[in-house]
Amino acid sequence: MTTSSAEKRVVVEATPAALATRVADRFLTRVRARTRNGRIAHIALTGGSMGGAVLRAASEHPRAAEIDWSLVHFWWGDERFVPRDDVDRNSLQSRQALLDHIPVPQENVHEVAGPDTGLTLDESAAAYAADLARFGTDEHPWPSFAVCFLGVGPDGHIASLFPDREEVTVTDAAVLAVRNSPKPPPERVTLTRPVLNSSKRVWLVMTGADKASALGLALAGASYSSVPAAGAKGRKRTVFFVDEAAASEVSVDLIDQAY
Repeated sequence: MTTSSAEKRVVVEATPAALATRVADRFLTRVRARTRNGRIAHIALTGGSMGGAVLRAASEHPRAAEIDWSLVHFWWGDERFVPRDDVDRNSLQSRQALLDHIPVPQENVHEVAGPDTGLTLDESAAAYAADLARFGTDEHPWPSFAVCFLGVGPDGHIASLFPDREEVTVTDAAVLAVRNSPKPPPERVTLTRPVLNSSKRVWLVMTGADKASALGLALAGASYSSVPAAGAKGRKRTVFFVDEAAASEVSVDLIDQAY
């Protein structure tokens, strides 16, 4: 397949396990390349079964020992507003899968504050925006992620940006408090589209036949307000890493196995 860097790419593996291994390998290669000359790498993580599977595969990969993790900062595209050790927390899953197994400084792990910190939902969102701003660029009051992982729901949602809700259209804020989420738990904190799309690479990882329709719509250029995944776009690369079940509706000419 011949494609420009601006186009969306689709990489397919037979099973979720094979996909997790493929993405983990690619992730560690990218982080090593980014940090090799002492540069900082900001990474946005996601939750869900595949988010955890990729990080577990990364923690078990021999190349993980080759990376200077002191140069890597971890963030989350969204978080459930529950206590730090609640099983619903994306950050808990990430810690158990990878972060507790690598020598990353605690100050490099930027978790969203939960209700156990004494902050309200709105205060938590504001605190996360302030933390992002500490690493802002000349262009934006937030870092540009070297890799931004996103899960995709069957409804096409990414992070906690759900279809046909006001949060998906907000462009004048970095972080939003989400209430009455259509997917429990109801209270969440999410990055906005401008932050996600300022990432160098956006990697959407999705598996299962129930994701096939959302993937097809995202690739077809559906309205991002109705299918938020359609509006996800990295500045250098936008890659959908999917298993065969999710790829059932993808045209062969959109698949780029070389990436």
